[in-house]
Amino acid sequence: MESSAKTIERNIDREVVNQFRDGLDGALLLQGEEGYEQARLVWNGMIDKYPMGVVACESVADVQAAVIFARNQNLPLAVRGGGHNVAGLATCDGGLVLDMTPMHEVVVDPEAKTVAVEGGAQWAHADLATAEHGLIVPGGVVSDTGVGGLTLSGGIGHFRRKFGMTCDSLIGAEMVAANGEIVTCDLNHNSDLLWALRGGGGNFGIVTRFVFRAHEAGPDVRIAAIFYPGEQGKRVLQWLREAGSDLPEEISIVSFYGVVPEGEPFPTEIHGRPFYALLALHDDTGEVGEQALQPLREQGEPMFEIFDVVPYVEAQQFFDEDYPRHELRYYWKSKFMKAMPDEALDVMWEQAQKQPSPRSTLDIWQLGGAMRRQDNVGSAAGSRAAEFLFNVEANWEQAADDDANIAWARETLDKLKPWLEEQAYLNFPGFIEEGAQQARDAFGDDYTRLVDLKRRYDPDNLFRFNTNIDPEG
Repeated sequence: MESSAKTIERNIDREVVNQFRDGLDGALLLQGEEGYEQARLVWNGMIDKYPMGVVACESVADVQAAVIFARNQNLPLAVRGGGHNVAGLATCDGGLVLDMTPMHEVVVDPEAKTVAVEGGAQWAHADLATAEHGLIVPGGVVSDTGVGGLTLSGGIGHFRRKFGMTCDSLIGAEMVAANGEIVTCDLNHNSDLLWALRGGGGNFGIVTRFVFRAHEAGPDVRIAAIFYPGEQGKRVLQWLREAGSDLPEEISIVSFYGVVPEGEPFPTEIHGRPFYALLALHDDTGEVGEQALQPLREQGEPMFEIFDVVPYVEAQQFFDEDYPRHELRYYWKSKFMKAMPDEALDVMWEQAQKQPSPRSTLDIWQLGGAMRRQDNVGSAAGSRAAEFLFNVEANWEQAADDDANIAWARETLDKLKPWLEEQAYLNFPGFIEEGAQQARDAFGDDYTRLVDLKRRYDPDNLFRFNTNIDPEG
């Protein structure tokens, strides 16, 4: 995945470039200019690409100008919201990166319970703004994930079973289309576009503003993070399999095999030990929440746990240190599960013990609840029938270890194939090796409808660094 091209020449008239630069509210950084090396980096350290330039957009007018410039100059155009995409879609060799990071304003209307979020915001921005009003928009589980990328490919977070996917709370948007025009949509206007933006990927334009329905929760929540010895993982997973659908919908468990890292909050004596963990939040900080989460503590003999009341903003940062920006190399691949028999649990434990990097995890996300009840006609996010999502996270440090870690992840999915659906969750897409087939599997019968919308808003496929909705079908 690393680029061998350090400089890619583009035959663009310098005067045209200068006119583009002079008309921006933000800044344009070209190869060789101060700040370019830092600006070109994205979250996944595997991705080492060299765009012709990076434009830091300060306004919607900047976004429009960048789209028109890239189109007129026939430049590849990559769009960066949070830049947290594991496949590295927020950059490209030789083209233009449209970076919306400076555009991160969040405006909360506490009476209407709506939240307007600019396209470059991260969940940390949204969480801080909504917490002041005892509201949340259900986001991801890492706070520096981009709001835009997560929403456009669905979004599963700590309250998915109570409030649904992130995209289910999307009620409006402002988008810059491939011709540079601004298109707005909501439940009553351009509702077909809103349907597509609810989980259909970033294929249709650049969303500069999202409008969400907010939900009453917080500012404090109860957190249960229970770490069992790895060899007890099968027993804990058996409980999760049998009890999962009967657990209160306020609980959305994410569970994972891993290796205890060094440092706080883990005691020294368990550093380096394999674990199987359960993590969930509850928005009731009193007895109801405590009793609902108590069973997570009773499925074996925990070697470490956090069972406490904390600010929601803090709970959202629980995983942040595990996923530093551009310091690690990442390969994540997911599939929805059609079954989870004991044989599959044995394979998971076997593969967990073979992981080449102690930073890697095997994740099982509990689904259902409000996710399943959402009317699929209102969302392009694909099937919601599965009880669980399986995700293999290969996280490592050195380029020399790329092949071993990617091979382990792919081997794990291959060994679990009898119990996995073809459909993937597109925020954990690997490197989209399957091309358009991955999108066809993910969207099923809705794929044709998405292609029709792609032809309407981006017929020449300017926005092609995405989930591979091709206007050619």
